[in-house]
Amino acid sequence: MEWTLAILFGVSVLLLIISMVKNQQTAKKEHDEIDMVHMSVMKEINDLQGTIRNMELDIEVVAKEAGVQLSADEKLFMREILDLYKRKYSIESIAEKKQVSVSEIEQLLTPHLATRDERR
Repeated sequence: MEWTLAILFGVSVLLLIISMVKNQQTAKKEHDEIDMVHMSVMKEINDLQGTIRNMELDIEVVAKEAGVQLSADEKLFMREILDLYKRKYSIESIAEKKQVSVSEIEQLLTPHLATRDERR
């Protein structure tokens, strides 16, 4: 009876040690997988940042070639107006929201209105 209990106790300790080792191995594998995902996400972020940087440079080149010189505030204002227009806001509501006249909004959006109508 005593030997049986000692053997069972020994087997349980052995199984506990094996379980702990397997658990450590599993945790290490999961950690390695997380590291790989993190590395791939960081690479994608860097690629996207590079693409954005290239697009900004392209836009700057095109603006200089076209002779359009807008201040930072004017660029921001135009971007906001164009964003609202592309989200299907009416010209009147854009003018009201930005507190400018409807004719000024129409004048700023004229190049974008023409290209939009041509596609239809």
